[in-house]
Amino acid sequence: MLCRDLLDAIKPLAVSGITDQEIHGLYYDSRQVQPGGLFFALKGAAVDGHRFLEAAIREGAVAVVVEDETSVPAGTPFVKVSDARVAMARTASVFYGNPTHSIPVIAITGTNGKTTTTYLVEGILASAGIEAAVLGTVSYRFRHVSIPAPHTTPESVDLQKILREITEMGAGAVVMEVSSHSLEQHRVDGCLFDVGVFTNLTRDHLDYHQTMEAYLASKMRLFSELLAADNEKPRRAAVINIDDEYGSVIAEGAACPVITYGLVSASSVTAKDVQITVEGIAGELVTPKGTISFRSRMLGRFNLYNILAAASVGIALDLPLPAIKGGIEHHKSVPGRMERVDNDWGVTLLVDYAHTGDALENVLRTVKGVAGKRIITLFGCGGDRDKGKRPIMGEIAVTFSDLAIVTSDNPRTEEPGAIIDDIRQGITPLGVREYGVGEITEGFEEKGFVVVESRKEAIRLAVQMARSGDVVLLAGKGHEDYQIIGKIKHHFDDREEAAAAFGELQPREKA
Repeated sequence: MLCRDLLDAIKPLAVSGITDQEIHGLYYDSRQVQPGGLFFALKGAAVDGHRFLEAAIREGAVAVVVEDETSVPAGTPFVKVSDARVAMARTASVFYGNPTHSIPVIAITGTNGKTTTTYLVEGILASAGIEAAVLGTVSYRFRHVSIPAPHTTPESVDLQKILREITEMGAGAVVMEVSSHSLEQHRVDGCLFDVGVFTNLTRDHLDYHQTMEAYLASKMRLFSELLAADNEKPRRAAVINIDDEYGSVIAEGAACPVITYGLVSASSVTAKDVQITVEGIAGELVTPKGTISFRSRMLGRFNLYNILAAASVGIALDLPLPAIKGGIEHHKSVPGRMERVDNDWGVTLLVDYAHTGDALENVLRTVKGVAGKRIITLFGCGGDRDKGKRPIMGEIAVTFSDLAIVTSDNPRTEEPGAIIDDIRQGITPLGVREYGVGEITEGFEEKGFVVVESRKEAIRLAVQMARSGDVVLLAGKGHEDYQIIGKIKHHFDDREEAAAAFGELQPREKA
């Protein structure tokens, strides 16, 4: 594609030296530039891409897109824009042939529930005969192709390339998790969405957004800007959890028709005669298209909300009720979401991604409702992330558990002990007993907590403590198969470690 053909998408403030340069690729990392590339100088929190203009040119960039033209080497063709990220997103969409223009695209945003909802929507679409691609926290996948996801939502150039590839493979729809970071950083600005879903908003990512108001504003962009109707897609819809305290704010600011879902407030889609047991969820879905019974093997009230969200997407896309019912009832398990680790010891061991206070409380309330005996919860908090949620998670874990095991969870560049001290601030006021590792190895009778910095050893202790009928929850990492210590990613999978720990148990320990 010729550089000048991309200028309409870029909306430049100034252009210099652009004639008929042929563009073979789009880049935002100077180390990856190939000859014939167009380089975007992005201003990040830690690194300014303008510093790498010369490096990009040496690697073969034929033109650069900048916000500050004074840093452009003399004689280099450049395009000046007000926001390089916006320009890159729009350019990427055009460069890759506008892949979202011709198929339904569903965007799901919120603090919790995004991943499970994508799987449910995928199932509903499949039940309606539509083969969908899914881009999310776990992976980017379509048919036999599955790529582990480095980010919930890829950078715009990578995203549009992936979208082009999956549409060429025959995807009939795309279901995407859309993170607050990606909305604020304009990674999805080149996408044309048909439906946007708001699941909820609870404390998370405040290390980045600083305030809940800023966090909300980033989510709002999807509904107030990116779902506005245009000639390409004149019919769009917002699906909003109206029971969430921020749901009405999102609904009022939406630039398209709204479908609400909930269990408490008056809503477009709801459920009645609901039964939530250890076997799953059953009840009737009440929708604008009619009422249908459903049954799901998923656990907990929070998953009922995910079911309502997915059903509402089906309504927004005008899919038949039998397809919605089929998608819910044939739902596949989601990696790392209330995922069981099988064992022969009568212990229910669950691995879940819950890494916020709200998510942890939702999971533990569900576990408490079905637990036969004791609840042992293992959790930690990530380093270099929102410190304010650490005592909150500590309080929740101890409140809903018989034993809480505080450990590491991606400490990154922080000292694990310092993170644990922050968690402890939410536990100490509860006045529960703190066990030493040595005194608890033979079991525990009194409610309390124990600190085991090594996550591997903490999982072994949790399994060793458990008896038949107990529930062990390994929270925080879910599907992740790594532990980040310093800046290095080490292989570590809670599911593998738990299975190994069960394998190490001696016969005398079996209940």
